Amino acid sequence: MSTYKEIKGFKVQTLATDTAASGVAAGTWASGGTMNTARNSISGAGTQDAAWGAGGAPPNPASKNEMEVYNGTSWTEVNNLGTARRNCGSSGTTTAGLLASGQSAPGTNLTNVESWNGTSWSEITEVNTGRNGLKGGGTQTASIFAGGYTTTEVANAESWNGSSWTEVNDLNTARAYTGGSGTSTSNILSAGYKVPAPAQSAVETWDGSSWTEVAEVNTARSELSAAGVSNTSQLIFSGNVPPATGKTESWDGSAWTEVADMASARNSTGGAGIQTSALVMAGSGPSALSEEFTAATSFTKINLGQVYYNSGSNAFKVTQNVLGTGAWASGGALNTGRGLGGAFGTQTAAILATGFISPNNVTNVEAYNGSSWSETTEVNTARRELFGFGTQPAGLIVGGRPPSTGKTETWNGSAWTEANDLNGVRSDGGGSAWGVSDSGVLASAYDGSSAVADVELWNGTSWTETTNVNTARNYAMGLGTASTNGLIIGGDTGSKVAITESWNGSSWTEVNDLNTARSTGNQSGTSTEGIVFGGYAATQVANTESWNGTSWTEVADLATARYGLGGSTNGTTSLALAFGGYPGALTATEEFTVPATVTNTTITVS
Repeated sequence: MSTYKEIKGFKVQTLATDTAASGVAAGTWASGGTMNTARNSISGAGTQDAAWGAGGAPPNPASKNEMEVYNGTSWTEVNNLGTARRNCGSSGTTTAGLLASGQSAPGTNLTNVESWNGTSWSEITEVNTGRNGLKGGGTQTASIFAGGYTTTEVANAESWNGSSWTEVNDLNTARAYTGGSGTSTSNILSAGYKVPAPAQSAVETWDGSSWTEVAEVNTARSELSAAGVSNTSQLIFSGNVPPATGKTESWDGSAWTEVADMASARNSTGGAGIQTSALVMAGSGPSALSEEFTAATSFTKINLGQVYYNSGSNAFKVTQNVLGTGAWASGGALNTGRGLGGAFGTQTAAILATGFISPNNVTNVEAYNGSSWSETTEVNTARRELFGFGTQPAGLIVGGRPPSTGKTETWNGSAWTEANDLNGVRSDGGGSAWGVSDSGVLASAYDGSSAVADVELWNGTSWTETTNVNTARNYAMGLGTASTNGLIIGGDTGSKVAITESWNGSSWTEVNDLNTARSTGNQSGTSTEGIVFGGYAATQVANTESWNGTSWTEVADLATARYGLGGSTNGTTSLALAFGGYPGALTATEEFTVPATVTNTTITVS
């Protein structure tokens, strides 16, 4: 029997524009006037229709001193800076501007500050710390600038009251080439540059006394520009991911929303304006282009799951949550660099137990709390090339060598306890063990003489032998959540393999291979959604691959290629942790995140 809906159909809302997040509606970029002098590393300030841009590069090694003002239509050359420079802190208006510090040539940072009166520049009181790549904002008589680069990234912040500079509280994360905007008492610095992950996503707000970390941007980048009037409203645009990008994001005080991209992707730009009416100028190329961003004057607030017809684009659309491909960013460093240890946990609560620091195995254990590592209770038996799984307060370490052993130790959050051994000795571990404290799998590895196909299941008390894998190997990786599911991935059979096998609780089935054959990597996630990262192919690799339950896809590489590393075995595909490893007994920790963006996706074009 037909229903009324089947006969008559149903109504779908018709909108003239896409839905948009609160804070700023969907907007567009349009071409602005062309500057007289093409350049990058320019400094800008003002509004969309009354802006200025000064300094920049190339040529190298010298910097530029050219100054131009914009009237909303065209750029006009006016009196030059007193000192040629690039990558300065800038604030103010076309009649009352401020330019602080910067770089006259590579390796030469300036403390000079100049003030603009609408006609010419004058030297005034110098900053305390000369640097380039500092950002912030405010007025000619009340500004704040923070971060920057001396011989490394710095966290220093300095406040200007119209006559003197005062050191104030530092940023939480030292970095340079951020996107900064706002006032001397309400400012926001977004993204930026910091070794070893040059494209940062961190955001900090200033309330007049201290910096606070807030939600990260969706697209990590450096050498970007920003526009805004407070720490609750900012538009960021351009930057270096790499490559150069035109991506634009809007901040409403709690979250970032992607809006329209620039027409010309570039980095090292200058910016001016406010969140809803911004200007981008010059940039990599070098470029003389400027573009103007204008937010829509009316819009329908975003509603996740909403289906509607966009009459402007003649398309049916749905508003949905879309995950990005993810990126690695620096985390807190280990106190004791090492590799080939037993690791388990999540991105915010992980354990690294024992391991190898030439020429010895160590008993040291460290715990991660999401930002830093601290020493905790040592294991009973020092070893390397072992296995680990579980959570920070309830995990296991198993096997290892020399010589190859079947020893099992359990962790209760404060102490290690000897538990029942494996039925066979096992070492040359990578990540081919997974599960939780009362349900786990250890698959394949080395028995002291050769790679074996043996598999054992953990029930919280003891190990039981079960069905062998199809391909015996050591130094493999694994994904899974219990003894009833999982994957064994890659490894070494005498040469590196990409073979992936799936476990359903009773048998093993070969599924799609990794893109890059490797061993001694690590992993995070489940048998249906996870990632593997690092490892050894012909040399150490940084490759990260994502598993969707069917196939592997290359995503963002680690900043530091490594093997024998630890990982968040019980983390997720979007919140992973990588730490330690070789070569060089590394201390570096990296955190992997996949930003989620609420966006409008076309279902069909009518």
